[in-house]
Amino acid sequence: MSKTLTAVFLMAVVTYIPRVLPIAVFKKKLKSRFFRSFLYYVPYAVLGAMTFPSILYSTGNLYSSAIGMSAALVLAYYEQGLMKVAVGAILTVYICGLLL
Repeated sequence: MSKTLTAVFLMAVVTYIPRVLPIAVFKKKLKSRFFRSFLYYVPYAVLGAMTFPSILYSTGNLYSSAIGMSAALVLAYYEQGLMKVAVGAILTVYICGLLL
């Protein structure tokens, strides 16, 4: 029981620090345009880095998943809605899976 409580406490501290640290460090508004833009794009970069490998290995065939990702990128580039992009990528992967 002691090890479990210690583990829960350590996990709470580890998740609490990244949430409180920015509030404690950055009390004033950031004036640097570079730093503000960097912080603005960090969540998108992290999300892309986490999901990109999963996209390529989501199917058993690397080619069909790459073609599906390309279809999703093209649809997103032309500013289609999220539902159209997702359904378009799924249908493209399904059709490629039948053909390949």
